[in-house]
Amino acid sequence: MPVKILMVCLGNICRSPLAEGILASKLPKNKFTVDSAGTGSWHIGHSPDDRSIAVAKKNKINISHQKGRQFSTADFDEYDYIYVMDNSNYDDVIELAENQEQKQKVQLILNELFPNEKVDVPDPYFGLPNGFEIIYNMLNDVCEIIAKKLIEKHK
Repeated sequence: MPVKILMVCLGNICRSPLAEGILASKLPKNKFTVDSAGTGSWHIGHSPDDRSIAVAKKNKINISHQKGRQFSTADFDEYDYIYVMDNSNYDDVIELAENQEQKQKVQLILNELFPNEKVDVPDPYFGLPNGFEIIYNMLNDVCEIIAKKLIEKHK
C-alpha cells in the first residue's frame, strides 16, 4: 500500500498542483502517491492555471492532466500526510478535522524549510509576472526536503 500525500491550497489551480507534480517527481511511484486539492470549490474539474502548467513544463514536469477538486473530510482517512500552502488554508483544513489524529496529519508545508515560523507560500495568481517561477523554486526546495524525509521514513 503506497504512502499517500495530499497538497492543499485555496483553489487547487496554482500552488498545490505544482507541489503535487514536484513532489511526485522526487518520490518512487511504487511507494508513494501524491494528489492535491483546494479548500474552495471554484475550480472543481478545472485544469491547473496555464502559468503553473508552463513553469512545471519548463522544469520537465507535466501537470496538465490534473483536475481541481475540493478538500473533504474523507481526505483525512485517505491520506497519510496533508501539506497546506498557507496559514489560512491550514486553519480551514484543521477546522474540518474531527480528532487529534487527523490534525496531526496536517502540516504547513514551509515549516519544513522554516520550522515553526508559519511562513506562507504566497499565492501567485494575482502576483508578479515571475511569481510562478518564484513559487516553483520555493516548492522545489521544500519538496526536496520532504521527499528525503519520506523516503528515509518509509524504507
